Amino acid sequence: MANSKLLFLIHIIFLSFSAFAQAEPLHSLLKYQNQEEEEKLPFVGVNIGTDVSNLPPASDLVAFLQLQKITHVRIYDANPDILKALSGTKIRVIISVPNNQLLAIGSSNSTAASWIDRNVVAYYPQTLIAGISVGDEVLTTVPSSAPLILPAVQSLYNALVASNLHQQIKVSTPHAASIILDPFPPSQAYFNQTLVSFILPLLQFLSRTGSPLMMNLYPYYVFMQNKGVVPLDNALFKPLTPNKEMVDPNTLLHYTNVLDAMIDAAYFSMKNLNITDVVVLVTETGWPAKGDSKEPYATRDNADTYNSNLIRHVFDRSGSPLHPETTSSVFIYELFNEDLRAPPVSEANWGLFYGNSTPAYLLHVSGIGTFLANDTTNQTYCIAMDGFDSKTLQAALDWACGPGRANCSEIQPGESCYQPNTVKNHASYAFDSYYQKEGKSQGTCDFNGVAMITTTDPSHGSCIFPGSKRVSNKTKEVVNSTVSSSAGEKFRLSIKINAIHNVLLIFLAACLPTVLLILL
Repeated sequence: MANSKLLFLIHIIFLSFSAFAQAEPLHSLLKYQNQEEEEKLPFVGVNIGTDVSNLPPASDLVAFLQLQKITHVRIYDANPDILKALSGTKIRVIISVPNNQLLAIGSSNSTAASWIDRNVVAYYPQTLIAGISVGDEVLTTVPSSAPLILPAVQSLYNALVASNLHQQIKVSTPHAASIILDPFPPSQAYFNQTLVSFILPLLQFLSRTGSPLMMNLYPYYVFMQNKGVVPLDNALFKPLTPNKEMVDPNTLLHYTNVLDAMIDAAYFSMKNLNITDVVVLVTETGWPAKGDSKEPYATRDNADTYNSNLIRHVFDRSGSPLHPETTSSVFIYELFNEDLRAPPVSEANWGLFYGNSTPAYLLHVSGIGTFLANDTTNQTYCIAMDGFDSKTLQAALDWACGPGRANCSEIQPGESCYQPNTVKNHASYAFDSYYQKEGKSQGTCDFNGVAMITTTDPSHGSCIFPGSKRVSNKTKEVVNSTVSSSAGEKFRLSIKINAIHNVLLIFLAACLPTVLLILL
């Protein structure tokens, strides 16, 4: 009897030892948990419009996104080339149903199922499709299609359920800020009563499915429509003294920027309809870098200030005054200047980059991590833009080499940067000399709109541009250090977990003979 108990005990210990030894290490389980937690963190993404004359091929576009450390994008359709190119990357994408497809999808479950099969199932999970935006500002721009929104959203959701993808991919529809009336103070905001019959059932659907309320929020337009009432600094996220903060008299909440007020206006509007568990996702926000005479505040400096401060605000994770625990993720409008857009001028100048992937202006976002890291390095240059006549460029060149006191010795006859002997080439060298001399500060690469910043070194042959002479490894070290602390913690945690794992194995192995001796 004793021998049988002993054998049974040995068998149990052996099985336990084997199972533990073969079990998936704890750090692997934590890895998956960390991935899920990272997906819940607030992010900054970009919208990608395609009205661009020199839009790069999909493969080059995705390579550029990776270079810029952009991890979330939104496209205005379900472009198969882009979805294929995103395969195998860690970039998460929201795809869209254009307004002209609402009728077909909203009136036919089979059409919706076919759309999901063709545009989602065919790519997921190799391509990380995170959401579907159904239509765009339908309630305000195509009010006749308002009755189609909820049926279309529900049909697509049901098709995702059938494919068991409804937990991974959320379905919603983007709204214009104008669906909310009396937005300030936020506590008095409410949805347009004529639209509530469409909005309420949609919000109830979003609540049931854990989907966000998508809002296109533009402090730029709030400022332009309320000049004299809304200070520019409030719209641009600039630091404010307490007496300049906007105060909601009903809640006494202090608002330091317009975007937070717009987000809270959406939360209060939902609360008025007894919806309190739907999160706001800002699907569009931004600031134009150029406008006509009627839009004097559409400037590079203001666009730089708004988007740079916006990015910092999101990564600070400070939430909004009403919901400090919840920071809304945002998609900047937009990645590229859509130069094919119809007037006004500002419509073609919302991009962070030109279609050739050179920066429209230099964002000031160093220190917040690797997002747009390639655009915050010291390796930036100022060059002449294409499309300007020699007379205009010559005037800018003369100013740079004269009053601007740029070092133009290298573009004199016989010197290393004289060839090719063109005004554009000489102007580019002079512009970069001035830009570097001035410490690459805001507004020093403009020259009446004929210059632009680039991260591509314009040096050629023996001609070395001024910016190239100052490149060091310090920037790379700074960029890497922004991720090293969290990465280092995870690495050290992994080592500790592995050590514990190994110690337990050794302990079991060491205890086995002792247990046997006791039993014997």
